[in-house]
Amino acid sequence: MVRPLLFRSRIFSPDEMSTVQELQIDADQLEVSRIRALRGPNYWRLAPVIACDVQLGGLEQISSADIPGFYERLTSAMPTLAEHHCTRQEPGGFLERLKEGTHIPHILEHVALELQSLAGCDVSFGRVVPSGDPDTWWVIIAYEEEEVGLQSMRDAVKIVRACIAGRPIDTEGIVEQMLSLYESVRLGPSTASVVEEAKRRGIPVRRLNNYSLVQLGLGKNLRRIQSTLSDYTSAIAVEIAQDKDDTKRVLGNIGLPVPSGDVARVFERALEIVDEIGYPVILKPLDANHGKGISGRIDNADALSEAWNDAREYGDRIVIEQYAEGRDHRVLVINGKVVACAERCAARVTGDGSSTIAQLIEKENRDPRRGVGHTKTLTKLPADERTVSFLARQGLSLQSVPEKDRTVFLRGTANLSTGGTAVDRTEEMHPDNITACEMAAGIIGLDIAGIDVLTPDISVPFRENGAVIIEVNAGPGIRMHTHPAEGTPRNVGAPIVDMLYPPGTKATIPVIAVTGTNGKTTTVRLIAHLFRLGENVVGFTTTDGTYLQNRMVMEGDMTGPFSANIILSNPTVDIAVLETARGGLLRSGLGFDEVDVGVVLNVSADHLGMRGINTLEQLADVKSVVAAVVKREGHAVLNADDPLVYAMRDRTPGDLVLFSTKPEGESEEFEAHLTRNGIGARIENDTFVIRRGRLRIPIAAVRDVPLMLGGAAKFQRENILAAIATAYVQGIRYDDIRAGLLSFFPSPSLTPGRLNMMRVPKGRVVVDYAHNPAAIRGLIDFVKGVDANRRIGVIAAPGDRRDDDLREVGRIASSLDYVIVKEDQDLRGREQGGTAQFIIDGLLDGGMAEDQFETIYSEPEAIAAAMLQMQDNDLVVVLADHVSESLDAVRQYSSGMK
Repeated sequence: MVRPLLFRSRIFSPDEMSTVQELQIDADQLEVSRIRALRGPNYWRLAPVIACDVQLGGLEQISSADIPGFYERLTSAMPTLAEHHCTRQEPGGFLERLKEGTHIPHILEHVALELQSLAGCDVSFGRVVPSGDPDTWWVIIAYEEEEVGLQSMRDAVKIVRACIAGRPIDTEGIVEQMLSLYESVRLGPSTASVVEEAKRRGIPVRRLNNYSLVQLGLGKNLRRIQSTLSDYTSAIAVEIAQDKDDTKRVLGNIGLPVPSGDVARVFERALEIVDEIGYPVILKPLDANHGKGISGRIDNADALSEAWNDAREYGDRIVIEQYAEGRDHRVLVINGKVVACAERCAARVTGDGSSTIAQLIEKENRDPRRGVGHTKTLTKLPADERTVSFLARQGLSLQSVPEKDRTVFLRGTANLSTGGTAVDRTEEMHPDNITACEMAAGIIGLDIAGIDVLTPDISVPFRENGAVIIEVNAGPGIRMHTHPAEGTPRNVGAPIVDMLYPPGTKATIPVIAVTGTNGKTTTVRLIAHLFRLGENVVGFTTTDGTYLQNRMVMEGDMTGPFSANIILSNPTVDIAVLETARGGLLRSGLGFDEVDVGVVLNVSADHLGMRGINTLEQLADVKSVVAAVVKREGHAVLNADDPLVYAMRDRTPGDLVLFSTKPEGESEEFEAHLTRNGIGARIENDTFVIRRGRLRIPIAAVRDVPLMLGGAAKFQRENILAAIATAYVQGIRYDDIRAGLLSFFPSPSLTPGRLNMMRVPKGRVVVDYAHNPAAIRGLIDFVKGVDANRRIGVIAAPGDRRDDDLREVGRIASSLDYVIVKEDQDLRGREQGGTAQFIIDGLLDGGMAEDQFETIYSEPEAIAAAMLQMQDNDLVVVLADHVSESLDAVRQYSSGMK
């Protein structure tokens, strides 16, 4: 509900201006950047939010109480802020804090929320938090419509700046623009009714454009609707319904009552048709909708000529048919059954004996139920040229004063979009009429149809009172049924959803999300491999691309909502396995609302100091979003050995599944879980096993699993345990899990850049995407366990990591025999050589002599240099930047070594 708002304007007095100048308060120091919409669950809220960065400059230490007249100007510009409770838990609480003195980002939060409320959005969540970067705050607010939320933040900045500077601000104009924006981007009432019903049933909803095209469900079970058109709607049926003449002929062919008439392209033919059927008649454009161009009753040639010119504005072919007496009814048929009936009354006013028609329209439009377009239950009455023309045909004008109790119609048609009203008549329909309307929808072939009937009484059979069916509409509006002006509202969204998803039909597919600092991509690929063996179509996303089955459909870092949407909107996908990284969560939120299985592998130092995430605890909070969106009937697969991950058990609504790499009996958390008959995975007697309480299900011996490389790749244990636990809780038979595990190899084709060991003439080369200290430590430990004469490293790390993290990479690599330090192609804000120098510092800290390393910035050149140094049984380990290019470089120089 849009709240009334009285706008006033107030600027600085000379004394206030002097004080502001003394304090050096400059409104333009308030800067807001990176305004963005997070469309799914996120770090701050498990629902969509708008987030932005706020820099205050010299305003950092200034509160609202320090700015002379600020309180008065803001409350004058936006008096409805008085309704905000803030932390005082009562109306007026925010104004109390404003008067006492509150921080400017906090004010922005409330102003942006209030602007959305004034536009008609129901929002209240807001938060201001330090970003971790100097002089920068994050302002977070909820939104209903993305464009409205984004604009509310932009306009809030304008208003607050103006109130700081004492400049006039047209708040009324801002709110009017917000209202217009909200009306242009919100779902129409028909689509909204279906969406609300789907959400009540827990069916995922994804908006596909800025209008009313919506996806219900996911993957192979998705359905699409637009208004009341569905992906079941027949294109041929729509064509018939849009041609009023074809509709009438098809209905007449099965004996349904329709008015006599024909179609004319020229006025002379219209006169001939009238001579055949006689007056009174009605004209309507053949292809128009929403009542456009339809005349009222026509009794003579002059009126016919005027109506002809009006109708020609909406099409070249005009239907001329007998005027039928009776009240206008719309019967809604869904999936072959009548579900609602409403009598539609044309826009009208009732005289009071003293007011003009224009005044009566203005008075009626003050009814709070009436709004512009579809913003309210009723649409405002029109006072436009068509109204003037229609009144003129009645011998009236907008300045006419109708006598008391006289009804004056403003339109000849009863469409709600032109101010008409509706009265529910569902219970009054005669059974024979129900059958006739169901026949009409069936013969046209529409899954959802609006049957327009003129009848004196809908409770009397059509054949007994001269009733006629005048139209059958595809994509009929349903607001008249859900929000009638009189009578019982009908939840007609329910039968539409029932048609799309009959009882027992699934609306979604299994969605598995995997997060953690290390191992995400390998775990995703292994899970996808296990499900593919069951002949499922698996869509999955990773840091190297988006895949359908094992075919890449888009290359790049695909760990955010964009790539998730590619998979979840594909109607061939049976199962979705989605890598979910920290960056996407912070930038855009999750690309889905809930998951069947949420996997959290580990939390270790990576990307710290970026985007306000400065501690491991904060990083864990980001990744815990995956655990938090697990369905109540779903499963959270968590690492019992990582305290930060194990703590996420308190945040998930799903069932807990644990995995542990500790020897049997050494994990208190895992043992306690088993005593509660919990599900878990671990290694017992050198065998990967699934545990369900006391039940023990052996899967495969550690040394038999290709991913373990004979047991040497210990860092793969977490990935394997998480994957087999996920497969088990999703119902895959344990023998199928075993088969999948034994057929998954760490090769460039199955796991590009993940422990890819390639044989070359003088030894072996390992290519891996490890890029943080924890991952690199695990990789180097593996390399040290491999039989080799010398171990040569081609080492780098992303330039946006902390200096200490880069040094730690060097310290870890110092245990190798020789190191070539390179740099990634994208230096991520550092000068060339900057990243390499910190790694070299680490090498020296670790005890490596200066003749044991060199620097070659180019990755291909560094790989070539390492391979040229190889002697018999040497091993080179490459920390790859661009995996495919690194693999190609190894192959190229390998062929040259033969």
